[in-house]
Amino acid sequence: MGIGASIFLIALGAILAFALHLNIGGLDLNIVGWILMAAGVLGLVMTSVIWGRRRQVVTTTAPTAPAEYRRVEERRDVGPPL
Repeated sequence: MGIGASIFLIALGAILAFALHLNIGGLDLNIVGWILMAAGVLGLVMTSVIWGRRRQVVTTTAPTAPAEYRRVEERRDVGPPL
């Protein structure tokens, strides 16, 4: 669930909980609104935790000593084959 879906659930739940006062067939829309708001808040928290882990800063440090280069020489002391 993304941030947009979480905010939508919170807004829809707030409308059902605070703006409407209806009972439809034994279903209390006030309770449904509170459940939707709780689900939206939980989704928002979970999304921020997951995205927070992805956005950790990675730092690299430069090596303290310069790289050591070695020169390799090939010596051929033997003569050509006869």
